[in-house]
Amino acid sequence: MAFVLDASVSAVWALADESSPIADTAQQRLKSETALVPRLWWYEIRNLLIVCERRQRTTANDTAVFLDFVSAFPIQIEQLEDDKTVLQLARQYQLSFYDAAYLAVALRHRVPLATLDKPLVAAALAAGVPLLT
Repeated sequence: MAFVLDASVSAVWALADESSPIADTAQQRLKSETALVPRLWWYEIRNLLIVCERRQRTTANDTAVFLDFVSAFPIQIEQLEDDKTVLQLARQYQLSFYDAAYLAVALRHRVPLATLDKPLVAAALAAGVPLLT
């Protein structure tokens, strides 16, 4: 079964001083399942990496190693087909457009969502989207 992977979960894998049982579960499930992500995930992860480099939390080598690591996972980038739906979800659940994009993918595919973002957790629960735990 597929699931939606939020950047907040992926970020844990990139940062040696971070940990989360949800991130561990998502990583384990990627051994046999596909993660679905909106296109913006690709940008969010790379932005996180470059910001961490600037703050000297990681190095350029750490970034390269992480990108190689994450490229081995079955992560399917979804195209945003209906921005009206994402806008509606952002308004309805008081989310950023970015977070609403993850929720929209989960709703479209009727799959669980892996996230550490509290407002997105609340929105998913309100929308009837199961969470990866």
